[in-house]
Amino acid sequence: MAPEVAETAPESARGVSGRRRWVVAVALGAVVATLGGMGAALLVKSPAQVAADAAAPRPDVLTATVEHRVLTSSVITRGQVVAGQTVEVIPQVSAGVGAARPVITKIRVRPGDTVQPGQVLMEVSGRPVFVLEGNLPVYRDLSPGATGDDIAQVQKALKALGHSSAPDAAGSFGAGTKAALTSFYKAVGYTPVSANGAEGDPVGEARSQVTAAQRALEDARSAQAQASKPGEKPGSGAEGAVRPAGGDGGKAVRRAQEDLAEARKKLAAAEAASGPKLPAAEVVFLQSFPARVDSVAAKVGGEATGTAMTLSAGKLVVQAYVPEYQKDLIQPGRAAEIYSEVTGLSAKGEVTLVSDKRSEAGPSSGQAKPGADAAPAPGGQGATGWLVEITPGAPLKPELTGQDVRVTVTAASTDGKALVVPITAISSGADGRTTVTVLDEGGERRRVEIRAGTAGDGFVAVTPVADGALAGGDRVITGVAREKASP
Repeated sequence: MAPEVAETAPESARGVSGRRRWVVAVALGAVVATLGGMGAALLVKSPAQVAADAAAPRPDVLTATVEHRVLTSSVITRGQVVAGQTVEVIPQVSAGVGAARPVITKIRVRPGDTVQPGQVLMEVSGRPVFVLEGNLPVYRDLSPGATGDDIAQVQKALKALGHSSAPDAAGSFGAGTKAALTSFYKAVGYTPVSANGAEGDPVGEARSQVTAAQRALEDARSAQAQASKPGEKPGSGAEGAVRPAGGDGGKAVRRAQEDLAEARKKLAAAEAASGPKLPAAEVVFLQSFPARVDSVAAKVGGEATGTAMTLSAGKLVVQAYVPEYQKDLIQPGRAAEIYSEVTGLSAKGEVTLVSDKRSEAGPSSGQAKPGADAAPAPGGQGATGWLVEITPGAPLKPELTGQDVRVTVTAASTDGKALVVPITAISSGADGRTTVTVLDEGGERRRVEIRAGTAGDGFVAVTPVADGALAGGDRVITGVAREKASP
């Protein structure tokens, strides 16, 4: 019988079997770990998730809190900062200075400068152009002997600068006004233009006529005296010369006296009309000071054509041009706020003018031209609409002149604090009642009848019909919440 031989698996087979068992073990471990992680995820939650799970379900309505405050309704528009008066200085040649055309010989101010009364702005053909205070625009040369309100205006302006026109009456250009004008011109470094111009010397000629008339009168009186000497025959002189009779001598004297009186009258008129004059080309009247230089277009050496410079005077105001639907919301006396985005400056003001006619802004003046039919536009040159003027409570800074600014006008305001709700909380029923729906803390709803008042900025002031039915802090329904659509 053959001996038994034990079979032994080869070593390679044993290695394969071991690797299989190892792979199975790793796979089982991964499955266990995955299941453990899933279980932990189900059992372990973040604090935020815990709070979210504990919170009440998302409400199906939107609510807002009833406020107790002052409600204002505002109109926001654009406006331009303008002065009460804007003047364009257009150079001319003063009569009697001998210049054929106006040439700029000096410029003494720059844009942005402050101008005071009596200050010289520039020279035109060697003659000054200065500013004086006055409301009347210059329209004529002012010469000695003239009368009028413009003369009184010059007298007042010169007196304010220390040059009195006494004893002249107000509005009468006499010797006192001559002296005041001469003194002023000397103070600014110039000689005034003569009122006679190139007409020669009428005063000198009149004086010569007076002298001749005086001599003629003396001769007539002398002849009359000789004719009346005793012992001589009338009509003959001591040497046989013909001598006028006493009656003829008296007539000659009377005529000589009349001629002298006329000559003296002419001399007085010549003297009254002589002296310095104020040419219209040399003065600019502004309503108030200090004034400002807005722009300077003229150049030294160039011929003066058109506007040489622009001045503005008076208190700065804001002018806006609004469409009709906004005009009806704005009333004089309403509060307003002015804000410049360029400088960051803001100021409080008040509506002082609301035009009752459609108008258009004039060029660079801020003055309105009535009757424009173009579509409304924001403030500034060429703007059209209904003019609204806002006067600041405190003077605006000069650098704001000409700037486009934002204007917020209070169109309406509640009389003190009121109950205020969003406009979306108000509803009107078929029965004609206006109500809001209050959502109580327990989720119950109740309708409260109200009377609506001032509206503005999306809110309405309300008054409950039943006292105490609505109070500050209550929550009113403003809409229905909608779920966001799934992506």
